Amino acid sequence: MKVGMVRVLLGILLVGLMASEGLARRTHFTPEQKDQLQAIHTVWVKVLALTERGKGDGQAIQEIIQERLTAVGYQVVTSREEPSDVMLMVKCEEQKKWAGTTRQGGDADHTDAPARLWKGPACLFTYLLGGRDLGWQKEARTDFADAVSAAKAANAPKSGPYALTQLAQRLQTFDFPAMLAAEWGHDTRLFTLLKDPKTTTARKLKILSLLPEMQSHETLPQLKEFIQDKELAKPAIIALASSGSEAIPLLTEVFKTHQDSTVRAAAAKGLGEIGSHTGDPTITPPILDYLVQSLQHMKTSADIDFPVLSEVVWSLGKLRNENSIPPLRELEKKVWLIYDTSKEMEELREATNWTIKMVDMDGQIQ
Repeated sequence: MKVGMVRVLLGILLVGLMASEGLARRTHFTPEQKDQLQAIHTVWVKVLALTERGKGDGQAIQEIIQERLTAVGYQVVTSREEPSDVMLMVKCEEQKKWAGTTRQGGDADHTDAPARLWKGPACLFTYLLGGRDLGWQKEARTDFADAVSAAKAANAPKSGPYALTQLAQRLQTFDFPAMLAAEWGHDTRLFTLLKDPKTTTARKLKILSLLPEMQSHETLPQLKEFIQDKELAKPAIIALASSGSEAIPLLTEVFKTHQDSTVRAAAAKGLGEIGSHTGDPTITPPILDYLVQSLQHMKTSADIDFPVLSEVVWSLGKLRNENSIPPLRELEKKVWLIYDTSKEMEELREATNWTIKMVDMDGQIQ
């Protein structure tokens, strides 16, 4: 009884902790700072390039940063004397010096955050707003940790310049402009990039992953078209889920009508995430109907669409509607009676077990 109750409480706690990095940090901004971030247009870029033998040549890195920021609409200055809205500092090192964890939490928790254990070449991005560090840090790293060995293998005469050259190449693909736009709340710039036919699929995927951090009201209307793109549908749905209850009608339609199982599964997961935060009762009927209908013809594993059904079951656990208990009990019997040792069935059984515990709270307490 105690073990079951602990699992239930842990599940509730985990749901409560599902806030994005961007949302968690943005709550610390004052209204004045939010206005200043929204107004950023001119960026003062200061690059520091260091090798193990002293200061290195950071001109190539400076030029790449300026070119990439300008491409998304920012104006770049390189001198303190020129007026600017924000100061972007980029420190690139042949061998990264450990500087401790970030003020906002463990460095392993956030995408592209500084890696505490990395000792190889790296570029650290930070910014100052009104002379104040707001705790945002991103790090670009080479694919090798030992600059001396890598330079020797490439027949480069010195490891320092070689490391800086490789970091410059890394910054050609490291999407710091999109990360900054997301951090500063510049959703218009990101949506412009998403709709640009010249933007690569990889970059679109990165941008879509950043949108949930922004909590933008423009996310819903802007993302509708991307659901039809098979490569972008899943991350687009994840971004849509950050819109809250407004996204329920669209995600429900996708869940009911889309032909691709992966997309339908993503829609079910998105609905569950919204339900866990809002408790909106309109989410339950369509996914519960799917479970009931699936049970009517479920005799073998061939009758199960594992990606969709698994996400439906997980989502029902987050919605915790008592009407789902009878079909979940029936599902529990069937998934154990059907002989199947596949990973997909194992995951469905795990989802079923967890969801029944979450929904049947009275049974757990007794």
